[in-house]
Amino acid sequence: MNFIIDGFISTFVAEDRYKLFLTGIGNTLLTAFFATLVGVVIGSLIAVVKTVHRQKGSLKLLNAVAEVYTTVIRGTPVVVQLLIMYNVIFIWSKHAVLVGIIAFGINSGAYVSEIIRAGINAVDIGQTEAGRSLGLSWGVTMRKIVLPQAIKNVLPAIGNEFISLLKETSVIGYLGVLDLTKAAERVISRTANVYFPYISIALGYLAVVYIMNYFVKRLERRLAKSDRN
Repeated sequence: MNFIIDGFISTFVAEDRYKLFLTGIGNTLLTAFFATLVGVVIGSLIAVVKTVHRQKGSLKLLNAVAEVYTTVIRGTPVVVQLLIMYNVIFIWSKHAVLVGIIAFGINSGAYVSEIIRAGINAVDIGQTEAGRSLGLSWGVTMRKIVLPQAIKNVLPAIGNEFISLLKETSVIGYLGVLDLTKAAERVISRTANVYFPYISIALGYLAVVYIMNYFVKRLERRLAKSDRN
């Protein structure tokens, strides 16, 4: 019992070290949230390009770029992409969190593109034909009829992507950003106690993921209920 009390005090109470963890969880959530938004935007564009190319045979150059992008991003570790982004592409930048958001967003976009493309393919082709029969252009039909339904279909999957991204951001400490993992390492360097800090951040990640998973499941039930109605 004394071991737990002493570990708690040295990890969180002494020198107000709890502030390190609060800053860490804030940076973790900030990075994951905005990286997911960037990933959704990029993924939507890539999905539309691939869909247009498949259905109309146009946008060959853009489709080739999209294929190279998804192949490279999905074929290399995210930590390598993060280091290249910070130490090569944005070597002049001092905003490590922003660079992390961009790097994780680009990484997420490659996976979200396939999620959204599957959502587009799940929309009945009759929806597109109905829009075209009403005189709408292909682009307007896609933007106003197909994409809204596709996004609705894949919202739970995008929620799960956010959860995955939340855990992946644990490597952003390589850029010197104070996330949860980095906060634990700083505490360990001062206390030489590895058990309590590491177990604490593991429980912290677990708690956040559990809460997010709860909301994703609620969203799934609500979408399923609206579909039945």
